[in-house]
Amino acid sequence: MVKTPSKTDSTSLLDSIIEGIQDVKGLDIVVIDLRGLLNTAADYFVICHGTSNTHVQAIGRAVEDSTREKLKEKPWHSEGMNNATWLLLDYSDVVVHIFQQQTRAFYQLEDLWADAKISMIENVA
Repeated sequence: MVKTPSKTDSTSLLDSIIEGIQDVKGLDIVVIDLRGLLNTAADYFVICHGTSNTHVQAIGRAVEDSTREKLKEKPWHSEGMNNATWLLLDYSDVVVHIFQQQTRAFYQLEDLWADAKISMIENVA
């Protein structure tokens, strides 16, 4: 896959995605900075989880709404909205993974990218 330049810089996109997740109380938000690694498909992975299918879907819609309203961006690809155990939103430079908690624990994406810089984002009250 060839990455083409986004209309929006990765940092602004990242901020908008995190804001969307926080707006609907997405849990345990993690940002994995992949820019220091070779041959990665994106600059960042954002990982969080919800408490149910409905919550996972709401987080995904909130991320899409936030990026569309603030930046006029939409995902290049998305999948998992119907099943809602693992929702993926691909914004090219930033890929968002929204899990149900047990699915997140099973796949442990944070451990797969342990050599990258990983940041925890505080949940807003």
